[in-house]
Amino acid sequence: MNIYVSTDDAPGEARSPGPSTAEIVGRDPNTPPAELLAENYEFLGDGDISFERYVSQDFFQAEVDKMWNKVWQWACRMEHIPEVGDNYVYDVGPYSILVVRHGEGPEDIKAYHNSCMHRGTQLKPSHSSGNSPALRCPFHGWEWNLDGSVSEIPCRWDFPKVTDEDFQLPEVQIGFWGGFVFINMDPDCVPLMEYLEVLPEHFANWPLDERYVVTHVQKTLPANWKASQEAFIEAYHSMETHHQAMPFSANLNAKYDVFGQHVTRFHHTFGVPDPSWEKPMTEQEVLDACGMVPEGTKLPDGQTARAFLAQYNRDAMAEEMELDFSKYSDAEMMDSIEYHLFPNMFLFPGITLPMIYRFRPNGMDPDSSIFDLLFLRLKKPGEEVPEAPEPYPVDIGDSYADAPGVGDFLGPVYDQDTGNLEMQQRGFKAAVAAGIKTGQTLGNYQEIRVRRTHMTLDQYLNA
Repeated sequence: MNIYVSTDDAPGEARSPGPSTAEIVGRDPNTPPAELLAENYEFLGDGDISFERYVSQDFFQAEVDKMWNKVWQWACRMEHIPEVGDNYVYDVGPYSILVVRHGEGPEDIKAYHNSCMHRGTQLKPSHSSGNSPALRCPFHGWEWNLDGSVSEIPCRWDFPKVTDEDFQLPEVQIGFWGGFVFINMDPDCVPLMEYLEVLPEHFANWPLDERYVVTHVQKTLPANWKASQEAFIEAYHSMETHHQAMPFSANLNAKYDVFGQHVTRFHHTFGVPDPSWEKPMTEQEVLDACGMVPEGTKLPDGQTARAFLAQYNRDAMAEEMELDFSKYSDAEMMDSIEYHLFPNMFLFPGITLPMIYRFRPNGMDPDSSIFDLLFLRLKKPGEEVPEAPEPYPVDIGDSYADAPGVGDFLGPVYDQDTGNLEMQQRGFKAAVAAGIKTGQTLGNYQEIRVRRTHMTLDQYLNA
């Protein structure tokens, strides 16, 4: 069904027909935290977003030179480096950062540029993790202690100008929040907690340091890092890309918020049909369509599918995890609530969709990117947190459903999300070559987070 609503609203004020997210959540028997009900939207313009920003090597180089080395970005989780000597390499574009635990304290962690001070060889391979008592170059054996101080220089007599002070490993800024280890290559950067804007306040309701990684899937995508993450930043695509979910997933009336320069959010609801769905749905039909309960489950009289599903999830997870989920609202148990931290981090506070995404350039190729997909599990009382799993690689032609821990429900959804990317990247170039169109035309409301991301990018590029 093609929905068109005639409106004289000012730009950015038009909304989808049907109940709003606030109205749907307002009918829930369990009210969510106030932070989830907050609405923060303003019209930010309607100019096209140039295709050159996705395909130009010069534009990509400007991002490398002026943005990626100036922003906070998460490198790893605390559970990646629990023991003294543990190390983790985070690569983005041409940069390689070596994160090292040098002491037993909770924040005895440093980050260094992953390059030997002798002839530049990487101290640890890209995309690697491991444990070592010192940081030793595999080429000539120059060695540093875990705290970055010089430990050994073979044939020291031949290097009279080398001093321990000048040849310490160059550090990058490091910060900690929510169990994540963040790095920033800019020595004059703002503090991490300032950069995070509303995230610490909002996520006080959903402390991510009380969760740990159970699934890590990594896939190289055939598109620019911005295009790849923009496939996940709005729900507008769902009517076409995820049409199978329309009977039980309200996407076109999702809520979009812009909280500042670095943080945005969307919230779309499950357990209710989308306004675009062609036929009226009974509550029983919504329950049957979602596929989240055993076939033949009957909805009690007077109960909505959404409320029933939320309680079903509470009971099932309480039995599985031996935790009490009664404090969580229906929205937290059901909905897709997605925060974005510029430039490339997505955080889901929900209980049944406990995802974290990261999108970054694949080396110096503007036409490909690396997508990290993590699932975080709530810790049981007294549970010993296991070491984080190694990333499971998924080839470009393979399904996410084949990766351990993703499952048959979410796997095909991720396949749909990333299945359009190669055609989009090629379409950018085809449009530019033919001169038929020079940029993306965005919706004023549903694609506001795309626009805000590019505005923030420009603030770094023009600084």
